[in-house]
Amino acid sequence: MFVKQISVFLENIKGSLSEMTGILAAGNVDLMALSIADTQNFGILRCVVRSQDCLRAIGLLREQGYTVRETNVLCVGVPDQPGGLNAVLKAIEDQDLSIEYTYSFVRGKDGMALIIFRLDDPQKGLLAFEKAHIRLLSQSEVDAL
Repeated sequence: MFVKQISVFLENIKGSLSEMTGILAAGNVDLMALSIADTQNFGILRCVVRSQDCLRAIGLLREQGYTVRETNVLCVGVPDQPGGLNAVLKAIEDQDLSIEYTYSFVRGKDGMALIIFRLDDPQKGLLAFEKAHIRLLSQSEVDAL
């Protein structure tokens, strides 16, 4: 039930995001989710693309000199209502897991908001979400969005 995420290291200079996304656009790679964390000198862009585009996106970026990494993350369906996210966070806390980072994806079907989670122990996180009956999306479900 893991989803592939691409992480790209970017220099924190004007135009670097446009340049990188231009490479993906020229390669016909659609960004489905995106998050950027930055420091004074560099940023880490994390994104989700369809699985059939993942290896191509990584290859295109590496050809242009970018440092790129593929990571497995969890895509969780959160009830799009007050308290929906809190129930997910409680399941993480109950299993003594830590969140390395999280970012919002899209609004899914059936009144669900989709959120990407990277946990300190992804396998334990998968079991925690299953135990709490929290909806996890598979890579094929993400690809179909």
